[in-house]
Amino acid sequence: MEKWYVAAKKADFEAWAVKFQISPVVARILRNRDLTEEAEIHKFLYGTMDDCHSPWLLKDMEKAVDEILDAVKEGLLIRVIGDYDVDGICSSYILTKTLQLLGAETDTAIPHRIHDGYGLNDHLIREAASDGVGMIVTCDNGIAAASQIALANSCGIRVIVTDHHEVPFVKGEEGRKELLPPALAVIDPKQEQCAYPFSGICGGVVAYKLAQALAEKTGSRALGEAMGELLEFAALSTVCDVMQLRDENRIFVKEGLKQLKNTRNQGLRALIEVNGIEPEKLSAYHLGFVIGPCLNATGRLDTAKRALELLQSRTKTDAMSAARELKDLNDSRKNLTVQGVEAAEHFLLEHHMERDKIMVIFLPEVHESLAGIIAGRIRERYNHPVFLLTRGEEGVKGSGRSVEGYHMYEAMTEAGHFFTKFGGHAMAAGLSMREEDIDSLRRELNEKCAMTEEDFIPRVHIDVPMPLDYADENLASQLELLEPFGVGNPKPLFAQKNLVFLSGYKMGANKTCARYRVRTPGGEERQLVFFGDLERFRDFLEEEYGKGSEDALYAGRGNFPVSVVYQLGKNTYRGKTELQYVMQYYCRGQ
Repeated sequence: MEKWYVAAKKADFEAWAVKFQISPVVARILRNRDLTEEAEIHKFLYGTMDDCHSPWLLKDMEKAVDEILDAVKEGLLIRVIGDYDVDGICSSYILTKTLQLLGAETDTAIPHRIHDGYGLNDHLIREAASDGVGMIVTCDNGIAAASQIALANSCGIRVIVTDHHEVPFVKGEEGRKELLPPALAVIDPKQEQCAYPFSGICGGVVAYKLAQALAEKTGSRALGEAMGELLEFAALSTVCDVMQLRDENRIFVKEGLKQLKNTRNQGLRALIEVNGIEPEKLSAYHLGFVIGPCLNATGRLDTAKRALELLQSRTKTDAMSAARELKDLNDSRKNLTVQGVEAAEHFLLEHHMERDKIMVIFLPEVHESLAGIIAGRIRERYNHPVFLLTRGEEGVKGSGRSVEGYHMYEAMTEAGHFFTKFGGHAMAAGLSMREEDIDSLRRELNEKCAMTEEDFIPRVHIDVPMPLDYADENLASQLELLEPFGVGNPKPLFAQKNLVFLSGYKMGANKTCARYRVRTPGGEERQLVFFGDLERFRDFLEEEYGKGSEDALYAGRGNFPVSVVYQLGKNTYRGKTELQYVMQYYCRGQ
């Protein structure tokens, strides 16, 4: 069961409410997002692209711009090399289009997940040399490719790195020392010497910043006019790479969503249409859980080049055909994922890993492209860091997904002798290793993990304890000021003690959600919706109130006091908008 915490951060909420014309409840939520200064609050509520940081603050930006423009003037073939996930695909689109609009001779290479692996490798460098490439510009990769960039240098290929991943390092007597690749310019906000004010941007935003700097330096009208479209891809990257929606990330997603609702990109329009999304209702949820997975599916089950080709479609006919193909691939990926999660659960039980702090799961038959998704699902279920390993073409490959309090990349650096290749950041990582080292890796990661059992209990952070009677339409409207919601800016959580559950019925085609009639302590009746695990809720009712409690509730004979954590919003169905309370967590009432 989760532990509930009520946020108790202090501020003059009444003064903020007056200053920004908001409810004191909304002011309290803003404080819970660690906002303390009025300038920060104004930027959060009303920030525009003008409030984003200058691209020139990124280390090596000026050097990169000059080198790229020199390469364009010299007529060099410039190859953009990205990655096979959404961030890498969108970054590739941004930089390829930018270079095309500047008149460069350019093409794009996206590594094949299985044949090439993540990022630059020797094969890609030799292929570029064979093709007469004069410059490589990486996006969403390159920071850990020192040997590959050295090989490119020996082949006479100039290299510019744009990335956002953690910089490799070694620890010595004098402390931590960064290992930067020998490129002409390295743009990565996580470099120690980088003065950029916000390091939590994704590869797509780094690419967008380079495009912005090139537009400013050249004064290119065509590139300037394209920045709106490129913003859409930066927003999509930010959400799909699970970046925190704080600082300028929030602005990128907010403004990018406005653009996306009327996008002129044929590929994005087709993806929105084939997935049945109403453009005016497009949200960060759709980016992260509908559109993003369709783009990701090509890199998982086929080649990510197909996703890039979709985004570069010139006609609606071509775009619709490609979009349907991607949707079908994603549906296939979903089925394989379900099977993989079941296999992972079986592995955990068979190997008695339920008590492991760090779960290292080896499923040799699972498609390696699904490792990250399956690791994420197991992490969500157990709230432990998870490594999901599969058998690749050359040894073992895998992905890791972490939890709050466990910096996965730093932990892997400590155990770096087990890996032939690895990279990532605090919450996620990718790796290659020898199969015979799996048990030793599991043992060492667990021995070195300093987290306690208490750290693995899921925490629920309640913004405001608030009776349902106070949660009205006006507040629901004000909460829309806080959108878009996501990592770092979750949808606000409220709590209400002792709701009495009176009746309910299951909804949806598969009866996987429910609506309950509840009575508040003030005697009012409300409707509460639940999209969570109905079987788990049944077990809770029967454990707390006796066998047959669920049947009694659905028969309208309920009288069960339950304390709940809920979200407040609006739901529009068939043209009618109503207030909606959504139960997220529950425990026995007092």
